Amino acid sequence: MVGPSWGWAVPADNWVIRTSSLTKRYGDIVAVDGLTLEVPRGHVFGLLGPNGSGKTTTMSMLLGLVRPTSGSFSLFGSATQHREALRRVGAIIESPSLYPYLSGRQNLRYFQGISGRGTPGEVDDLLSRVGLADRGNDRFQTYSLGMKQRLGLAYALLGDPELLFLDEPTNGMDPAGMAEVRDLIRSLGTGKRTVLLSSHLLHEVEQVCDSVAILSKGALIVQGVVTDLIQPRKRVRLRTTDNTRALEILSALDWVEEAEVEGAAVVVAAPSERSPELTAALSRSDVYITEMTADQVSLESYFLEVTGNDEGETE
Repeated sequence: MVGPSWGWAVPADNWVIRTSSLTKRYGDIVAVDGLTLEVPRGHVFGLLGPNGSGKTTTMSMLLGLVRPTSGSFSLFGSATQHREALRRVGAIIESPSLYPYLSGRQNLRYFQGISGRGTPGEVDDLLSRVGLADRGNDRFQTYSLGMKQRLGLAYALLGDPELLFLDEPTNGMDPAGMAEVRDLIRSLGTGKRTVLLSSHLLHEVEQVCDSVAILSKGALIVQGVVTDLIQPRKRVRLRTTDNTRALEILSALDWVEEAEVEGAAVVVAAPSERSPELTAALSRSDVYITEMTADQVSLESYFLEVTGNDEGETE
């Protein structure tokens, strides 16, 4: 496991979620395996991993829906005042379970009434915020899966919680809806509010999340700031007058971490400040660069590297 990489000192009172060796077993099956996690305030924090990696089970333990087998956790700095901490939390885990015969607006008003969260006036604001202003009077059972996810998000936002748990919030949405909800989630994880987002969609996590924890088979592989995890892994893509010769020359340089031919280009992993030296080394052997572009490694590439997943998908 690679330790946390935050890039700055996080004050002790600024951790919203902390877990220590958190474990959940179901008989011989280990759903979550010794998870030690730290989530800072004011972030969109992604739990990334394939289905069955322990994301939902982790969220369920933090919400008190599932009892850990061993280990511990704290919310807002407290490991004991769990009931009080949950008053500051909103959540949507798996598919929203709302009343099918009530309208979207009636569902929100009902749950607002029994929870005492927020004011009646915020219901219409939330429906508008999640794109359901025109469907608020329609019954929940008539909603598409994507609309149900939107209403579930509105439900989670009742009372303006400080911490949001969102489990696969764009499930069932069309591309336009996914983009709208991603923008909304991005706007929510600012200031004092924190969003814990579970997703198996690598591109979604990269676009939305500040920080990420990658899980595989219930275990933590790495956690840290997304840009810090992938920024040092920048590569340069070169088109040259002789790619075969260029590969030989660049592979021999001790400060070049990696060089390989991909299609019509030579891809080189090397410190960005030494790019001029690439040109000089090649020109000395009469090999010239005709095109040079940065080749940013994506979160997907990083995920496949650290998990050893050869399938290219996390679903």
